[in-house]
Amino acid sequence: MAKKQSKRILKIILIMASISSLFFVPWILLRLLLTPLPDTVQEQVNDAIGYGLNGMIVYVDQAGKPPQFYAAGWQDRKNKIPANPKALFRIASISKLYVAVAVAKLVNDNQLSLDKTLTDYMPELVGRIENADKITLRMMVQHRSGIPNYTDSPDFWINDYSKNTKESLDLVLDTPADFKPDKKYRYSNTNYLLIGDILDKTLGYSHHQFIKKEILMPLGLNHTYSLLSDVNLDDVMSGYAVDYEPDLKPNDFVSPAGSMVATAQDVGIFLRALNDGSLLNDKEQDIYSSIYVYEHTGLLPGYSSIAKYHKDIDAVVVQFVNTSGGYSWNVSEKINNRIVKILKRRK
Repeated sequence: MAKKQSKRILKIILIMASISSLFFVPWILLRLLLTPLPDTVQEQVNDAIGYGLNGMIVYVDQAGKPPQFYAAGWQDRKNKIPANPKALFRIASISKLYVAVAVAKLVNDNQLSLDKTLTDYMPELVGRIENADKITLRMMVQHRSGIPNYTDSPDFWINDYSKNTKESLDLVLDTPADFKPDKKYRYSNTNYLLIGDILDKTLGYSHHQFIKKEILMPLGLNHTYSLLSDVNLDDVMSGYAVDYEPDLKPNDFVSPAGSMVATAQDVGIFLRALNDGSLLNDKEQDIYSSIYVYEHTGLLPGYSSIAKYHKDIDAVVVQFVNTSGGYSWNVSEKINNRIVKILKRRK
């Protein structure tokens, strides 16, 4: 009798805990959670705009089917221009995938060594970045260096974030390391800012040119650019922040950590090639697999992006949202999960 009563009490406690937890879930996310899954991806993309997102682009490349393009909301809110599925978008940290591929290629060509240190590559940083003599290129690629993230500095966001790489790096020079090299993982844009400089020094020319020659051109990616300044701004989807009216598109982010601009289709083609082995030869693929991931997200003020390959349904899904702040990222992630569920259901 006492045992049954204890079970009943425990059940009531669990139910009450579940109910009380709802008070801590934002209503907008709870509404999304409780909304039935629609029948099509386009319906889901249309519905997403009702959750505070200004515009959305989705590209789906599923094996055995032609690529599919979806869009809803605004490309330019002020001028009432509808979202265009083939518009250029600021892909932010998805750029890191391209830089990591460049590293793998140069390591395979013996132009770079993953085991050389930051001191070996950039001796001028001795005494300016803690543990520079112990931090290897591998650790930087993998975000295990302990070098502080310059975008965490409040000074980075003063006025705007259109800073050159030197101005950005200056924000973390002579500051303590976050942790000892290779002891933890902590995402830091500074790693890739430094990798960009290392690539430039090694090549003797801009790594942007290398990426174009070795990655973009072989894949026929004619709508991918290294910098916002390479394109006509009118072709780029506008970016908005919650409770902030102006278009954030003009603020240029020049770091190798996230400067690239591309269409969803170009990102999808790249991601497919990275995952199916057609971009890299066997040795390069082994190197890449040992240092970095095969999917990525991106965040900049006004922009969020998700690029993933789903092996179980052999599908690449690229999602662009031109809204940041508030619960926009949480909504974007949940919408992306729902889109993948729709794809799995219709497979």
